[in-house]
Amino acid sequence: MRTLSSAELGVRVRKDKEKVIGESMTDEQVAAFLQARPYAGESLEQHILTRAYRGLRVQDFERFLAMFKAQGFDLDAADAQGNTFLHRISAHAQAQAYVEALKAAGAKS
Repeated sequence: MRTLSSAELGVRVRKDKEKVIGESMTDEQVAAFLQARPYAGESLEQHILTRAYRGLRVQDFERFLAMFKAQGFDLDAADAQGNTFLHRISAHAQAQAYVEALKAAGAKS
């Protein structure tokens, strides 16, 4: 089976925009996750934490958590089912470092 090239698929790849993995984000880039807003009926804190968890490396997530708390957000806010964010991600196979970061930041359950 032949793999189609980007050109054959109609995908444009900009040569000046290479994907960079492992580079630290600025404080402004990390703080941008605090601006996320939930859909109707969703917990604000849960939504913000979920977006940051999905989008940040552990080192940046740790910095984010300090900003999150400084803005007065609650690490132990529950979702509609009564689960905290820490409880929700504890079962994720690759989440151990994030779980530890949450606990270090003061999340309790």
